[in-house]
Amino acid sequence: MAALATAAASASKRGPTLRNLLTLADVSVEGLQRLLTSAAEINRITPTKIRALVPPAPMDNWLNKKAIALLFSKRSTRTRVAAEVAIRRMGGSPVFLAPDDIQLGVNESLADTAQVLNQLVQAIFARVGPHSDIEALAANTTIPVINALSDLWHPTQVLADLLTIADSAARFNANASSTEQQISLGKKHLPPLTVAWVGDSTNVLHDMLVSFPRLGLKMRVATPKGYGTPEPVMARIRELGCADSIVFTHDPQEAVHGANVVATDTWISMGQEDEKAARLEAFKGYQVTEALCQAGGAEPNWQFLHCLPRKAEEVDDAVFYGPRSLVFREAHNRLPTIQAVFAAIFRPAFGVAQPHYEIKQKE
Repeated sequence: MAALATAAASASKRGPTLRNLLTLADVSVEGLQRLLTSAAEINRITPTKIRALVPPAPMDNWLNKKAIALLFSKRSTRTRVAAEVAIRRMGGSPVFLAPDDIQLGVNESLADTAQVLNQLVQAIFARVGPHSDIEALAANTTIPVINALSDLWHPTQVLADLLTIADSAARFNANASSTEQQISLGKKHLPPLTVAWVGDSTNVLHDMLVSFPRLGLKMRVATPKGYGTPEPVMARIRELGCADSIVFTHDPQEAVHGANVVATDTWISMGQEDEKAARLEAFKGYQVTEALCQAGGAEPNWQFLHCLPRKAEEVDDAVFYGPRSLVFREAHNRLPTIQAVFAAIFRPAFGVAQPHYEIKQKE
């Protein structure tokens, strides 16, 4: 940690540094707080200008005409739109690259594509399949690589989830909002809540498991047998000292006990369509409903998160469209949190007393 801070502080003296964001497991606690503080500040200074794409000064020159490659091997709504809008609002140029647009995987290897992009753009924001693809991009470039989704991690989504919880602190049980226990995010606070996850062990959950406990949140996770958290993620959980703040179970009611937040994700990710019948059978009883949370003893003011898109078997309409749902605020927060990531890379002095963000640098 000390070496990382020293390197970052030294780099800040000579201007922006080259950094990757592959998972929140690579970001220090201080770095997480600063990213979220920046995102909250970005929200504060642009509360009414999102649709108009009118960036307030000085945000309009943060990227200073830099070209950012959006390398997407999977479909996307929120991630793609938030990234394109973020880049344009910050004075950069998004270059969207879908599988049908380039030679990647047809006549060119990922390593070769990475080295070409390294000569032409100033960062890569990539949505891929295997996490090894993100690692290969980082290994074959000297420009920043940001993970927009891989099969193992989804850091930009979880930053939005954290900001949404901070935004919505007033909704939660007052017993969980003691000022002394709250983590300060500028003018916002992250209360020490309990977050329940009911469903598959997806990339979103994995980044929650390596970040939420380090910010004072407890987690209770219910997955069916055979669908638990993979060992590479468990290894990072243990490495970061998060295990004591996480309860793993196969019982959804046990998971939601005492929960302030209940979250889930798709049961059938892209590429798993041939497993649909088996998964629907395995996940019976895992739909998030008022009845499930009442039976399990969730806190009276529990709130609901889902990264979208949502299918009805994962959460019923009464919860998804009801007053507990934070899903559309969560979708909105993809924009300021992605902007905060770009600011951490290209404008590390943004905000109050923020000389660096301690995002893990290239080896």
